[in-house]
Amino acid sequence: MNRLETLRVFCAAADAVNFREAASRLGVSPQVVTRAVRELELALGETLFHRSTRGVQLSSFGAQLVVQARAALSGVDMLFPDPSDEGDPGYRGVVRIAAPTSVGRGFMMDVLAPHLRAHAGLRLDLRLSDAYADVVDQQIDVGVRIGQMRDSRFVARRACDVRFSVVGAPALIARVGAPKTIDDLMTRPLTAFIDGNSGRAWPWIFKGGRQLLPADPAFVTDDPVAEAQAVAHGLGFGQLPDYIAMPYIRAGQMTAVLGAQAPEPWSLYVYRSQRTPVPARVRLVFDVLIEAFRNAEKALRETAVSTAA
Repeated sequence: MNRLETLRVFCAAADAVNFREAASRLGVSPQVVTRAVRELELALGETLFHRSTRGVQLSSFGAQLVVQARAALSGVDMLFPDPSDEGDPGYRGVVRIAAPTSVGRGFMMDVLAPHLRAHAGLRLDLRLSDAYADVVDQQIDVGVRIGQMRDSRFVARRACDVRFSVVGAPALIARVGAPKTIDDLMTRPLTAFIDGNSGRAWPWIFKGGRQLLPADPAFVTDDPVAEAQAVAHGLGFGQLPDYIAMPYIRAGQMTAVLGAQAPEPWSLYVYRSQRTPVPARVRLVFDVLIEAFRNAEKALRETAVSTAA
C-alpha cells in the first residue's frame, strides 16, 4: 500500500469507533486497516492509537497527525476532477481558442456561452485574428481555420464548407451595372481584403482556379466585417464568404452576381494539438464547435434556397 492510501486508511480509522467499522466504511477487511496503521506507526516511530477491548483511541501524536493528513489529502484531491460530480465532470480550467475574426465575433460566444453557464469552472481565452495562430507559443488548445490543413501536429476535423460570392449593393448595381463576366469586374469599383499573414491583398478566386487581384480598389481593409459594410454601402463589389454575405443578401442590402463563376467551396476545420491525454474541457469545446459549424452550414443552405426562391 502506498503512503497516500495509508494516510486515507489512517484518517478513516481515526473517524471510526474501531478498525472493523473503518474497514466497513472503506470496503476492505479489518486486517487491511490494522496493517496500514501498523506500517504508518513503524514509518513514523510513534504510536497512533491506544488499543483496548472497548475500541481504539487516537494518541496525542495521532491527533496531531490526522489534522495534517486530512489537509494533505484534501490538497491532493483538489488536483483531480471528482468523477461523481455530474454537473462538471472534469471541465474545470481554461481552454484557449484561436479563430478568424469574422468567425469568432458573435458566433463563437453564442455557441459556447451556454456551456460556460453549465460548467462554472470552465474558462475561455478567445483570440481573434485572421493571421495564423502560433499554436505552440500561444498555447492554443482549439483552433478554427478556413482553407487547407497540412500541419501533422494537429488533429483536424472538417466541420463545414465555406462558399464565396461576388456581391454588390443594389444602388451600386443600378449606378454601374452588374458585371456579366470576370473581366467586367476590372471596370467596376472593388473592395480588397488584406491577408494578415502576408500583408498583401487576397486575390479573388473563381471557377477553374482563375484569380483576380483588384488593381485599384475603392476600399481596402484587414477587417472582414468592415469590408462587408463597405459593400453594403455601395463603395464597391466584394467577394465575401457566405456566412458574412448571406444576412445582407436576405435583408436586400446585397445582391450576388457571377454565380456561375463561383469557386469550389473551401473547408472549415476545427483543430487541436496532438497532445494526449486530451482534457475533458478541451474535448468538449472541440466537439461543440464542430457540431455548431455543421448546423450553421445547414441553416445557411436553407436560407440560400429560400432567398433564391
